[in-house]
Amino acid sequence: MLRIDTHTHILPKEWPNLKERYGYGGFVQLEHNHTNCADMIIDGKFFRKVDPNTWDPAVRIDECNDLGVDVQVLSTVPVMFNYWTKKEHSLDLSKILNDHIASVIAEHPQRFIGLGTLPMRYPDYAVQELERCVKELGLRGVEIGTHIDGWNLNEESLNPFFEAAEDLGAAIFVHPWDMMGQDDMRKYWLPWLVGMPAETSRAVCSMIFGGVFERYPKLKVLFAHGGGSFPSTIGRIEHGYNVRPDLVAVDNAVNPREYLGKFWLDSLVHDPVMLKYIVDLVGEDYIALGSDYPFPLGEHKPGALIDSMDFTDDLKSKLLGFNACNWLGVDPQAFHTHANHLHRQEQHLRG
Repeated sequence: MLRIDTHTHILPKEWPNLKERYGYGGFVQLEHNHTNCADMIIDGKFFRKVDPNTWDPAVRIDECNDLGVDVQVLSTVPVMFNYWTKKEHSLDLSKILNDHIASVIAEHPQRFIGLGTLPMRYPDYAVQELERCVKELGLRGVEIGTHIDGWNLNEESLNPFFEAAEDLGAAIFVHPWDMMGQDDMRKYWLPWLVGMPAETSRAVCSMIFGGVFERYPKLKVLFAHGGGSFPSTIGRIEHGYNVRPDLVAVDNAVNPREYLGKFWLDSLVHDPVMLKYIVDLVGEDYIALGSDYPFPLGEHKPGALIDSMDFTDDLKSKLLGFNACNWLGVDPQAFHTHANHLHRQEQHLRG
């Protein structure tokens, strides 16, 4: 079965010193060391260690071959969004990251699909760069944050971006970042375990209650991490809509449950009960394989949970690859032919 991993992150191996380039700090830099790994550094402070698979396409392809992944959808690491930067710098950094992803795809068009990043705090520039990503670079869409430096995704200033994305047929991947409440829960990795799922629910609810899906019904949006805490709290969300419409339904009078099946979720839930639940909740056509490669909170063998389920082969095929094609607007046959070739090679090598 064709396997397309919708949720993977990549960085360039190196990029300009952004503090020197822009005249102020707060940016991530990579410091490579003798171990063949690199440290992500922010203003001289260690943030995270990353391995070569974070930047090296050859390593990624070797690992994909070992893991049975045919195609990866590449997007930047969310810490690189930097929505707080000055307007011209935000656009410049987006271009650096987008040009890099486009170059990787140009070298390996059968193995990678690309999503860009945008200067979302400046919607005119965001639309401009979105059009360049799709029309010039050949990227299938963009990755955006669950909020935009203080704006929720219902912010009216974002309407030109959503309108352009709908017109272009661009896929939108919504990923949590800069988690709410993280300064109040520093222990136990709680920003990643609690804050990230809440961030994604924040994004889903903002788009529903803000009428984004109502205004732009053809948007193709996929939310990371199985929709975060949204699926498990849809009952509470709907109940709030019913009992306090004066607080909840102020911008959109449609029941939030009506939007289930109008956006995609990735499969990254780490739990068979939850995977079955979200398939039932949003529909078997709206769940797509996502692993969060190459980071530790991801699924280390992409698709292993789907493989383990008592699903029909037809359903597994949808979850592993074909739903991703529908979200991205790509022809599955173009990649399926290549995938079959790889699998025949693997069988031959195994005798």
